[in-house]
This record gives sequence, structure tokens and C-alpha cells, in this order.
Amino acid sequence: MSSSAAAPPTPSNLRRVVTASLIGTTIEWYDFFLYGSAAALVFDKLFFPGSDPLVGTLLAFLTYAVGFVARPVGALVFGHYGDRLGRKRLLVVSLLMMGGATFAIGLLPTHAQIGSAAAVLLTVLRLVQGFALGGEWGGAVLLVSEHGDARRRGYWASWPQTGAPAGQLLATAVLAVLTAVLPDAAFESWGWRVPFLLSGVLVLLGLWIRLSVDESPVFKAALARAEARKAEEREAEATPLLTVLREHRRDVLTAMGARMAENIGYYVITAFVLTYGTKHLEMDRQTVLNAVLIASAVHFAVIPAWGALSDRWGRRPVYLLGAVGIGLWAFPFFRLLDTEDFGPVLLAVTVGLVLHGAMYAPQAAFFSELFATRVRYSGASIGAQFSSVAAGAPAPLIATALLADFGSATPVALYLIAAALLTVLAVGAAKETRMRDLERIGEDGREAGAGAAADPAPAKSL
Repeated sequence: MSSSAAAPPTPSNLRRVVTASLIGTTIEWYDFFLYGSAAALVFDKLFFPGSDPLVGTLLAFLTYAVGFVARPVGALVFGHYGDRLGRKRLLVVSLLMMGGATFAIGLLPTHAQIGSAAAVLLTVLRLVQGFALGGEWGGAVLLVSEHGDARRRGYWASWPQTGAPAGQLLATAVLAVLTAVLPDAAFESWGWRVPFLLSGVLVLLGLWIRLSVDESPVFKAALARAEARKAEEREAEATPLLTVLREHRRDVLTAMGARMAENIGYYVITAFVLTYGTKHLEMDRQTVLNAVLIASAVHFAVIPAWGALSDRWGRRPVYLLGAVGIGLWAFPFFRLLDTEDFGPVLLAVTVGLVLHGAMYAPQAAFFSELFATRVRYSGASIGAQFSSVAAGAPAPLIATALLADFGSATPVALYLIAAALLTVLAVGAAKETRMRDLERIGEDGREAGAGAAADPAPAKSL
């Protein structure tokens, strides 16, 4: 079956798919980031009272990190069924799970009402959030990547990536408004619940839009070939996970290494900055929130531009530019924060997120182009989410612990530089993937000849 077997989508259909992926990822990231912001601002008092402010924040960030631990499990489960049943169905499930858990957090009693059981329930709901997000990212970016053509894949696939800054923007904006209009006592009493409860409305909107799009044509074509082989040879396919571990080990390691600077950098810039600004520098909460809010808007705007550049320059050059930039920006970032003036603080966060965008924008197309269609959901999700356990999960926790131990941002800056070096090594050793035909990538990760789609020899299930 040639690569032309799957009819190319019309521009209007492609835009609908992009919109559905973007709105869904925005809602899910809103839910996920809302927790991180609340952990930095109020969860230490509500669920871990009686501790030193930094220790209470550390405990709040521990529950924050639990969500990342669940993400690889979500990647395995959603990846498996997404490669077997399709991208669209699993995206609907992930949205419902994430929204339900976030809405429930808004209804949770606090430590003052039920004691330590409040922290336990908070942790359980954070696990559900992480599990859902672990399956969300891969499906959203693949749905767009597999609908578009190779020439502009980096641009179109970067739009679901804007769901992260859009979710951050929405979460920070809601919190900024509430902290501006409510006294501290009212915000800590009931105001913090409002953005969590708002998630219920957002999920209904996202669900309506996601149900309106079609399944990926590349996946449908690959599924038809797999079913035809199964009927002819009466042999079941190997599970996607086994195929990924057998044929795509290097690609998974590439994706994991590529995520280090991107993931660590993002959570230091957007989550830890709240702790550093309000707890260490004793800046006004509103000042730091406003800086993150404006910087997130810039971040949203530059991601598609970086994605388009990756279509012209290649995935690797753009990604490496971002990784090197984050490493070089580490010390200036904290020097600007230490001024405690809004202008320099805004500059620090904005430049950091622009450099992050150079990694995050081409990531969707880059990871999609590493794996064969029938294992692409599993491979991309495993590579992206397993690294989050070592990268994004402990990043605010490690940064806060370094700050508590040394009383200085210098160790945190060195931590960022080390992450950047790991990403430079991983991406520098990878092959360029721009212009790959997704239908002709075989199970070994190589692109087949132009004459036919990659129909690898069926692997026997184990």
C-alpha cells in the first residue's frame, strides 16, 4: 500500500483536528499546572500546616511530583490501547479522567477538617491527573502529525504543544484574578477552589470538540494492513510495548534525553519561580504571577514560529538552539529575579520560555517521526513520559531543596546547565527526521523506500 493510500485531509479538516487537539491539551495542562501553582501558593498551609514555609512547600511539591510518577503508567496503558484502538478514543478517556480529578480537588476537605486524610486524598487525585496526562500528550500530537503532510508537519504539530503555555496562561490568569480581588484569608478559605471547579465546564467544551474529529488516516491505513496480515497468516501482532523495546530502544533514549533540559527548564521557570520569588525573595505574589502570565502569552505565540522554523532548518538545529540557550540563560535568569523588580523578573521568565519553546515546538514532530505507526503512540509516550519522572517530576522539589540547603540560586542554575548538557548530547547524536513519511517508517525506525509503505514482517506475539 503506497503512502498515498490514506487520502490527504482537506485544510478545513486539518484545522478542525488541530483545534480539537489544542483545546483538549489546553484543558488538560490547565488542570495539571493549576495544581503546581496552588502547591507553590497555598497547599502548604491547607494540607501540610505547622511546617516551616519551605518545608511545607517541599511537602506540597512531593504530591505535585506524584503526578509525574503516574505519567509513565499512563503512557504505557494509553499507548498500548492507542496503538490498538486508535488515537481519538483514548484522548476522550484522558480528558474525562483529568477533568474529573481536577474538579474533585476543588471539593476536597482540608487538613483542618479531616486531618492527614486530606493529604492522602489529594495525592490520589494527583495520581489520576498524572495517569491521564501520561496518555494525553502522545495521542494529541500524533492525531495532528498523522493528519498533516511532511512539508509543514513541524508547524502543525507544534499547535498542540501550545496547549501547555495556554493551560499555564489560563491557570495563572484565573489565580492572578482571584488573588487580586480576594483578601488572602478569603483566597485561602474558598477562593483557591474556584479554578479547580471551573475545570468541569472546560471539560464539557473539550469533550464536545474532540468527539467531532476523525481518526488519523495514517493509523486507519496501518490498522487495515495489520488486520489483513492477521487474517492471511493467522498470527497476532506483537504488543506495541515489546516492539518498541526491541526495535526502538535508541529512539526512546533519544526522546528521554531530549526531554531533560526542556522538562526541567520549564518547571523551574514556571513553578519553582513562584517559590523562589514569594518565599525566598519575599516578593509580592501578584508580581510573580503577572510575570509568569505575560511570559506564558509570549511562549504561546513563539511555539508555532519555532515549529515552522523546524520545517525549514530541521528538528535538530532548532532543538539544539533551545537547549544551549537554556544552559546559557541559567545564571542571568536568577540574577534578574534577584533584582525583585517587575521588569527584570518579566524579562527573565520570558526569555527562558522563548528558549524553552525552541525545544518544545519541534518535539511533537520529532518524536512522531522516530516511530512506526503501529507503535508510535507507545513509543512517543514512553520516551516523553518516562523521562518526566527524572526531569519534570523532581525539578521543583530539587530546586527548592537546593535553595533550602544553600540559601542561594547558584546550585539551581548549575542543575539547569547539567540538564542542558544531557539534552545537547542526546539530540546531537540523533539523526535528522524532517520530511520523513510517517507511513513508510518501519518497525526498526528506518524509512522504507519511496515505492511502498513500510509493511514490516509481522512479529510474533510473545
